[in-house]
Amino acid sequence: MSNLEQKIEAILFFKGEPVSLKRLGEILKISPGELIESITRLKENLKDRGITLQENNNELTLGTIPELSELIENLQKEELNKDLSKASLETLSIILYKGSAHRAYIDYVRGVNSSFTLRALSIRGLIEKTIDPEDNRRYLYKPTFELLSYLGIKSLEELPEYAQISINLKEANENMKNMEELENESA
Repeated sequence: MSNLEQKIEAILFFKGEPVSLKRLGEILKISPGELIESITRLKENLKDRGITLQENNNELTLGTIPELSELIENLQKEELNKDLSKASLETLSIILYKGSAHRAYIDYVRGVNSSFTLRALSIRGLIEKTIDPEDNRRYLYKPTFELLSYLGIKSLEELPEYAQISINLKEANENMKNMEELENESA
């Protein structure tokens, strides 16, 4: 496997969500032709493995092969019956009190990568992702109506200490924006 194929695989694994071909090309600083060639080779290398490269609307993600769907389905059922982990509760709290949040913001508040946690919450039906209207290259994660029903609330404002925690999260959001601006100025 070439270095470029390894990089594509690593990016898709790290992101844990679909990545557009355009974004992959930007990250890797390669031409569309080089990208397509590398993707074709990566697909071939993954051919006899449990992982596959999935494509949809010029986006790529890693997934499991269809032949293992029963195994994965059983694992999902087992996972859904477990209590939520500390990471899941933290992530869910951020999304609930913020109303909706993108992954970079959640990562910033938690201080760690939240991709797998977001995926697990999504699989459980507790959150859903939608395209961010401010930046269609990223997703917003928001609580589902099923979650609100489960919590026994009609709106997010009914959450304990909603007003104060919302203020704290807004401050964190401002801090994150300020850090991004400083990084952009120094680049």
